[in-house]
Amino acid sequence: MVLIVAHHYVVNSGLLELAQAAPLSAQSIFLMLFGGWGKTGINCFVFITGYFMCRSHITLKKFLKLLFEIELYRIIIYLIFLISGYEAFSFTGLVKAFLPVTSVGTGFTSCYLLFFLCIPFLNILVNNMTQRQHVLLLALVLFIYVILGTLPKIGVTMNYVSWFIVLYFIASYVRLYPIELFEDKKIWGLIALGVFIISAVSIVVCAWIGTKIDKTGLEFYFVSDSNKILAVALGFSSFMFFKNIHFESRCINTIASAMFGVLLIHANSDAMRAWLWGDLLKNTTYFNSQWLYLHAIGCVLAIVIVCASIDLIRQYILEKPLFRWLDGKYFNKDKGVYKKQS
Repeated sequence: MVLIVAHHYVVNSGLLELAQAAPLSAQSIFLMLFGGWGKTGINCFVFITGYFMCRSHITLKKFLKLLFEIELYRIIIYLIFLISGYEAFSFTGLVKAFLPVTSVGTGFTSCYLLFFLCIPFLNILVNNMTQRQHVLLLALVLFIYVILGTLPKIGVTMNYVSWFIVLYFIASYVRLYPIELFEDKKIWGLIALGVFIISAVSIVVCAWIGTKIDKTGLEFYFVSDSNKILAVALGFSSFMFFKNIHFESRCINTIASAMFGVLLIHANSDAMRAWLWGDLLKNTTYFNSQWLYLHAIGCVLAIVIVCASIDLIRQYILEKPLFRWLDGKYFNKDKGVYKKQS
């Protein structure tokens, strides 16, 4: 989530356009390297989902928790901006605030919600095909989405729902067919480090190439979309490394439970992005400032801490009491399934 917020710090604030105007300056290279890992973060998030959910079950309770969190932040933040006068009222804006799914494209929240509903059917597939069939499926979808998706001049039109399904196939294979290589923390740590270095070099080199052919927007070519080869390789190798660090931490689990809330708050809407990065933090005014580096790091950490704190408060004062009541009235407490009323 830190990687995702850092990515938004650069690409949603106007800083990227300033960096592209002088791509080889020190501050531009810093911003490109600082904000180049958002899609890697998204891939890691879905790898984690696939790894655990292929051996679990989607219940009505789990889905309602996810839907409740999404809708709560959509509605409350929309009303705050509306009442404060920051956002003008429109019927379209009102409808979008109350709809959990507003597009099936690259919007993470809407697509993750729809992908979540696909998981029971994906589990039927991955748990009933053979290991060989799983490998062949992976080879096919990775060729279509990653290889063809990375090659220039070959457009692969995708949405996050279908891409998340591809990531689910990868993570579920790791979980269902553990082999010795998958458990080697040292190897995956070295691979992750190597891919990170290659990815960072690719950003600088592509920015340099852009200046030679007078074309902007090349700097993130190999990491700009979730299906680009380096975004996939870095996300997967990082996931594999951390998967093999075996320890238990109640503190980390508690903080982790608030990370989706961080995304829902700070990337809630266009109005939120304009207010946060433009009016509150004034990112673009720091582009030529000596405080740019401190501002970038400080703002990202502050957003993660503040938004996570808000979400933890939401969990304790709203979600937990609500679902305790629903447990007693409607759900089987242990399984989270709907309890038939007599």
